[in-house]
Amino acid sequence: MEVKTVRSLAALVALLASAWAFGQGLGPDSSGALPPVSQPPWPTKIPGYTQVDPATGLHMTGTPQRIELASYRLKVSGKVDRPLSLSFDDVRRLPRISSRPTIICQGYFEDVATWAGASLAALLDRAGVRSSARAVDLVCADGYSSSLTLAQARSPDAYLAYELEGKIIPVLQGFPLRAVLPSLTGYNWAKWIVEVRVR
Repeated sequence: MEVKTVRSLAALVALLASAWAFGQGLGPDSSGALPPVSQPPWPTKIPGYTQVDPATGLHMTGTPQRIELASYRLKVSGKVDRPLSLSFDDVRRLPRISSRPTIICQGYFEDVATWAGASLAALLDRAGVRSSARAVDLVCADGYSSSLTLAQARSPDAYLAYELEGKIIPVLQGFPLRAVLPSLTGYNWAKWIVEVRVR
């Protein structure tokens, strides 16, 4: 009886460990260690505007950008006390948010997926937003930018996704970082983000 109990407890511990590993995704584990990630492959075919990406089942918008994981830096600039230049791993160490929202591009499509990434509010807190700041621009490698009010950027459900369905976000969906803003329409969900500019 005791042996069976020990085995049952061991199985339970293993199950919980497995669930915890899934829950952490690409973020740090309880010891602060990050799971390894590698550069996502360049797509063999790029769908047209609003066409479906067959690899993810999500619609395509924007112009995919070639960004190297090893040299990538996310800049936080503007009205902040501590301008930042963060590596991909630095971003992964920020407080992690995961959700399954619907992205709505009015008149074109609605997509649903599970994303995870770094809290935008935590990123802004780390940079130290000045009291005179009123807005945040998410600047993308393709020249696009999304402008948010400071309140929108600090929303508890707003984050910079580095993960899609438990894996590193693919190029077509915004690698290395894509905005996930469940309370806002799809054109605000900027892809290929290289800078967060506070103004």
